[in-house]
Amino acid sequence: MIIACPACSTRYVVPDSAIGVDGRTVRCAKCRHSWFQEGTGAEIGEGIPPPAAPVPPPAAPPAPPSPPPSPAEEPLPEPQDEPDVTEAAVPPPAPDFDQPPPVAEAIPAPPPPVEPDDGYSPFAAEPPFRPRRNPLKIWTAAAAVFAVLALGTIAAVSYWGLPDWVPVSRPTFAVEQPDLVLEFPPEQQDRRTLPNGTEFFGASGTITNVGRETRAVPSILIVMRDARDRIVYSWEVAPPKAQLAPGESVTINEAVTDVPKSAKFAEIGWKPD
Repeated sequence: MIIACPACSTRYVVPDSAIGVDGRTVRCAKCRHSWFQEGTGAEIGEGIPPPAAPVPPPAAPPAPPSPPPSPAEEPLPEPQDEPDVTEAAVPPPAPDFDQPPPVAEAIPAPPPPVEPDDGYSPFAAEPPFRPRRNPLKIWTAAAAVFAVLALGTIAAVSYWGLPDWVPVSRPTFAVEQPDLVLEFPPEQQDRRTLPNGTEFFGASGTITNVGRETRAVPSILIVMRDARDRIVYSWEVAPPKAQLAPGESVTINEAVTDVPKSAKFAEIGWKPD
């Protein structure tokens, strides 16, 4: 059975035979308090009686119990003879289901650290995180844009030529055509003033295919220059035939009026593309 000291509430586990049915006076080994401990018979009488069992058939009366020991006050035996055990060996008390379980006290969370107000708000429209820029992708995109612009510029210049405002020296005439010989002798160029005061210029020459294949004949350009070698007048002459067979030749006679008076001499060549 388990007994408890009424003074210090120390609990002990002792055999039922050490207390007996009628009880005995015991003393606490911790606080030295003495009290009378009821026996096992009193505990059964005070408790709630168990449910009634079926009445057994009558039997012979049991033998009378031996006389209990004297209830005189005596201390409990030493630890080797004591019926109690140490407090550490006492099992924990049975939980009392009539009382609510203890509620652990909630520890308040520490307040958040106070940061200086620098004008930034996590709830602003701007996202708190910005995507990391990749320099390789930026340079790759720039190179692609530059390549597209360069190809477009080359195609435009090839098709339309350089604009007039570009400060680049341009050739006046195109390169020599293969197998085509252009002949405009100076003695066949006529420059004079007509009776009505109009400036007249005429030129005569030939185009000859000296090769072994048929060649396409491009247009001819006649340029008039002044004394300072500046172009003051020019015009395009279409050939009378678009193609010349091997050894074939064609004659060109061209004349224009209203030539500027500052024009001093003429140059004749193939018209550039």
